[in-house]
Amino acid sequence: MGIISNCIIENEVAAHVFFDKVIFKNVVFQKVDFSGLELTDVIFEKCDLSNVDFNEANMHQVEMRNCKIVGINLMGATLRNVLFDNCYGDYANFRNVNCKQVKFHNSSLANADFYTSTLLKVHFSNSSLEQIQLSGTKLAGIDLSSCEFRQIGVTIEDVQGCIVSPQQAVGFSKLFGLIINE
Repeated sequence: MGIISNCIIENEVAAHVFFDKVIFKNVVFQKVDFSGLELTDVIFEKCDLSNVDFNEANMHQVEMRNCKIVGINLMGATLRNVLFDNCYGDYANFRNVNCKQVKFHNSSLANADFYTSTLLKVHFSNSSLEQIQLSGTKLAGIDLSSCEFRQIGVTIEDVQGCIVSPQQAVGFSKLFGLIINE
């Protein structure tokens, strides 16, 4: 339990470490390896976690607010009750992640990779998903209607049951080979 604030943490390897009830505020993480990290009741506020390695991490009741998470590596991570609010996460790696009750709100995830991930009760709201990779990820029940994108990587099987806006539906119709005459 504690608060870590206004500092730079760099060139650290803290694999398989456990943080419980910790607040990180205005912390810059540089060249940090948190592989296999366990986080419970942790808040990151105004932190720079760009390119931090959270490979195979377990996050429970974690909040990332106003954070820069460009290129963050969450490959194979398990996320439960996690909030990404107003985060800049372009090129983030969520490949093979297992998400349950995760919210992405007012965030940029352009070019992020969710290839073959499991999304259950995941909410994307008012976020940029431009060129996000979702192939192999079932989107049934996932609402993308308030998000912004022109292109995303999906297959026909992936989008079955996905909730989209009328404008997005026109773009998805191209997956089915439809030609829309305006």
